[in-house]
Amino acid sequence: MEAGACDNAGAPFIERSSGQGDLSGSSDEGEGTMDKETVPAAERAVETESMLKRLFGFEKEDLSSWHRLVCLLNRPTDPASLGIFRFLFGMIMAIDITQERGLSHLDYKYLDGAPVCRFPLFSFLQPLPLDYMYLVYVVMLFGAVGIMLGCFYRLSCLMFISTYWYIFFLDKTAWNNHSYLYGLIGFQLTFMDANRYWSIDGLRNPKKKNSQVPLWNYTLLRFQIFIVYFIAGIKKLDADWVEGYSMSYLAHHWLFDPFRMILPNEMVSLLVVHGGGLCLDLSAGYLLFFDATRPFGIFFVSYFHCMNSQLFSIGMFAYTMLATSPLFCYPDWPRHFFARFPEILRPVLPLTSPPPQPSTSCVYPVTQHISTGLQDLSPAPKASKTRFKHKLATLFTILYLAEQFFLPYSHFITQGYNNWTNGLYGYSWDMMVHSRSHQHVKITYKDGKTGDVGYLNPGVFTQSRRWKDHGDMLKQYATCLSRHLPHYNISDPEIYFDIWVSINERFQQRIFDPRVNIVKADWSPFRPNPWLMPLLVDLSPWRTKFQEIEGSLDNQTEIVFIADFPGLLLENYVSEDLGNTSVQVLQGQLNVEIVDEKKNYTLQPGEQKQLPAGAYHKVYTVSEGPSCYMYIYVNTTEAALQRNFTKLFELQERVRNGTETEPLPPELQSLITGENEGSEANVMDPVVQLFLRRQRRMKEVKKRREANVCERLNRFTVKKYYMLRRAFLMTAIAMRNLAVGLPPLEQLTREVAFANMKEPESEASQDLKDEVGHDEL
Repeated sequence: MEAGACDNAGAPFIERSSGQGDLSGSSDEGEGTMDKETVPAAERAVETESMLKRLFGFEKEDLSSWHRLVCLLNRPTDPASLGIFRFLFGMIMAIDITQERGLSHLDYKYLDGAPVCRFPLFSFLQPLPLDYMYLVYVVMLFGAVGIMLGCFYRLSCLMFISTYWYIFFLDKTAWNNHSYLYGLIGFQLTFMDANRYWSIDGLRNPKKKNSQVPLWNYTLLRFQIFIVYFIAGIKKLDADWVEGYSMSYLAHHWLFDPFRMILPNEMVSLLVVHGGGLCLDLSAGYLLFFDATRPFGIFFVSYFHCMNSQLFSIGMFAYTMLATSPLFCYPDWPRHFFARFPEILRPVLPLTSPPPQPSTSCVYPVTQHISTGLQDLSPAPKASKTRFKHKLATLFTILYLAEQFFLPYSHFITQGYNNWTNGLYGYSWDMMVHSRSHQHVKITYKDGKTGDVGYLNPGVFTQSRRWKDHGDMLKQYATCLSRHLPHYNISDPEIYFDIWVSINERFQQRIFDPRVNIVKADWSPFRPNPWLMPLLVDLSPWRTKFQEIEGSLDNQTEIVFIADFPGLLLENYVSEDLGNTSVQVLQGQLNVEIVDEKKNYTLQPGEQKQLPAGAYHKVYTVSEGPSCYMYIYVNTTEAALQRNFTKLFELQERVRNGTETEPLPPELQSLITGENEGSEANVMDPVVQLFLRRQRRMKEVKKRREANVCERLNRFTVKKYYMLRRAFLMTAIAMRNLAVGLPPLEQLTREVAFANMKEPESEASQDLKDEVGHDEL
């Protein structure tokens, strides 16, 4: 054997492993109609295959040395499955760019010259002028389309990932796990030979067309998807998830109606949502890994991602994960699949024959060719030596996989990002492990020279809401506010944040110290955040009592559970609509000050104090340890309005069925005549006007929910058409501006107005969204 050449560990050249796992590159290719008499040697070789070979596609000897590992990871493999994935990924990314990446609303996201606070990962990253940002997106779009078509493949990959990671790092508020995954896959594809099958590059270069790819191309992608599933499952071994607190609100979704027919809602949340999600994430990679379990794995993960597409606003993530599942099948599955199509379609479909040709990217073993008595379909490729590029590809694969296993647990390095979570969210795969709700956000500024104190509207100068949960973004936001406030005659401003958050249905509590001036506060990604308030985990057992307390209240009574630290106070205002509000102590000791009355009341556990409506009060925690208490209130205005709505509805029903004997007064005639859209604007009585508007909206909601498949598809298609239309027109305007300069303002205004044209039902759709309510997940 030549130095540097690979042997085949005694396996015959014509080989098909029965257990094609994560590393296996075996396939059906070359399998003939051989029997015992003609190929006794091949039969004996298959019979002596080890269990490891049948399950994983390689022998333990393949891992015994660096040379054998290089040969294994560069083993020639059919390019078909990789080519199909490349096409699907490029197509999905092209669609994603107009949607979740934001091309359709780019002008709203990057406002030229506006005082906007942004949150880049690195402070030196800033958005380009708007027209150039459109150019960045055009480059990214052309890169995605090039990946899909396999056209100038390397250049297309570089165009895509360079602009994608720029956009990704430019805005931390848009970070999520699946956006991170898109960038990782694009990075991997850059180094792979994914353009060897069903690509324009293959038509341009016969040496690339239908040529084999090294096994590490599949290994890298398969392990990446395995990591996404498995690490997400490991992160769900958190006590909050196992006990059913992380995503309990999901059980109310209509998708779980079949489960609620046999289980109470609490058990649906615990067993189906949390238990099912945990089991699927932990097992999905293994189910896809092995031949025997792969059909079940594809079924369950497909069902899971289809549900997620309806549960969450996650863009194209569900479809991307669906496209990754076939990667775990035999690499030549597209040849068998497309061979079933009619002959007339073959010219435009992926290749089904001939077998793939050898490639210099692979390492071919020295083989002892076994005579079968039959004419070989194709000549065996010549043995090849392991070159530097093969060793480099092997090293890259090992280092990349090690880095991907390490990053989710690297938060001992990035300690500044640990704000009640497991660190920098973008690369942790802790998907949906935490749910948050915000009860109270107050931004206080103080003039450094005059000492004047004032309050800012939360979210001023920014379009994001995620700064409320992350210390690094809060520091960036405070620094940005300190630059803008001097333009409003506020000198050397000090900025204080009082943010109350409940994580996984715990008490509402402060996440940051409200006494710290964040402008001057120290923050580093490598040190613990000194002004982060600790999560009161000792009070977590109270969550079991919350349900008991809430169950004892009537439907009109609302409740908020609060926890606070010793020496701090909560200043709150009771709206005049909340005519029946009280505070009750659960643990610790409180001092309640009624500001207008200038009176203080000390409350012990179990004691309650009525609070006046339309007035401020302050709640001090005076016990040695943290206190916890609850606000109990009734929206008396809303309750009265609901009673009036009930009376109007009953009156309307009596008039319709003819049981109302008294004539309607003039101010109520609109109950019969004012049901058409917009007619409530002519009604003088505000209660009747609200009643008619709500009825119309509920009728539209019912119509949408009862729509058939064709109506839903038409609504979806029209919505996507106008979104793509706006993206295309605004991009064309920007490219024209870069090429020939800005037109007169009147012309530009008309062009933008034409691009902003929406479907006729868009305004009604927005009203319905406000009416039905779509909370942030």
